[in-house]
Amino acid sequence: MIEAVDLFCGAGGLTAGLRQTGIAVRAGYDIEESCRFAYEHNNHAQFIRQDVGELTGDDINGWYQDSDAIRLLAGCAPCQPFSTYNQGKDTTKDKKWPLLGAFTRLIKEAQPELVTMENVPSVTKHKIYHDFVGSLKDEGYHVWADTVKCIEYGLPQNRRRHVLLASKLGPIELIAATHPTPVTVKDTIGDLEPVEAGAENHNDPLHKASKLSKINMERIRHSRPGGTWRDWPEQLRADCHVRNSGKSYPAVYGRMEWNKPSPTMTTLCFGFGNGRFGHPEQDRGITLREAALLQSFPRDYKFVPDTQPALLKPVGKMIGNAVPVRLAEIIGYSFNAHLESL
Repeated sequence: MIEAVDLFCGAGGLTAGLRQTGIAVRAGYDIEESCRFAYEHNNHAQFIRQDVGELTGDDINGWYQDSDAIRLLAGCAPCQPFSTYNQGKDTTKDKKWPLLGAFTRLIKEAQPELVTMENVPSVTKHKIYHDFVGSLKDEGYHVWADTVKCIEYGLPQNRRRHVLLASKLGPIELIAATHPTPVTVKDTIGDLEPVEAGAENHNDPLHKASKLSKINMERIRHSRPGGTWRDWPEQLRADCHVRNSGKSYPAVYGRMEWNKPSPTMTTLCFGFGNGRFGHPEQDRGITLREAALLQSFPRDYKFVPDTQPALLKPVGKMIGNAVPVRLAEIIGYSFNAHLESL
């Protein structure tokens, strides 16, 4: 049996996936109080609002209940300081920057048998990441780490993430790819009821789409699946498109394609102008529920109580920041296979 603690747990994507594979996640830590309901309601684990930098190894070990269980510590630190978007910027002043260092310290103090982390691929360009890996090896962990193409494991989006697995028990690796044929947008959201821009489905408050301005409604009507703003009439193009610099951003104001995976979900994935987040067929951006499904959350996953409205920005942030549930399942299956091989 594996027991786990989830650091930087957010709305519970990693915890949900690990639990699907039989791993008992006891608690999740995060500083975003808005994630408490989603985490606890869907995962039946305790949410603790606390800065990970203030935790100790004793705090972590206090959650493991079974003395015979294998202990897993998961720490998917916020990726913003390591993202491609921030390359060249002084991110050392970002309060999120030291969090990978805090994770390193907690591993040394708690000494769990298993460790995992997930982040953007560009995390490997930073010294703090290599210090983290070196520390694991110094502590006696076998380490596997690589950039994973999530479409090869059944996630219906073109998402690439850096995944690390570590074990004190012996060599470990991620399981082999499970999906030679990608899961598509149509496979994932094609059966949902139609929704108009600015409206929501009366049976599912999360199946709601953002409003579109008059000009953006004209733009999406002139957009074709997989196309760009270059398909529009000249009068609909924005200033940034007219300038030469705008030509390097063909993926904004785009529609997804039914027969392909979606683009990577972000915290603003509900906005038509924020990427290729237009619905393949309907004249609107994708809904919060569609974004959650593309992140592989179960259809009944709740992000807010029934008594509260599902606001686009707060819920979009929870969905976009989450570890995709399917990727978390693959991590869990990999740990299970590791233990079976010992």
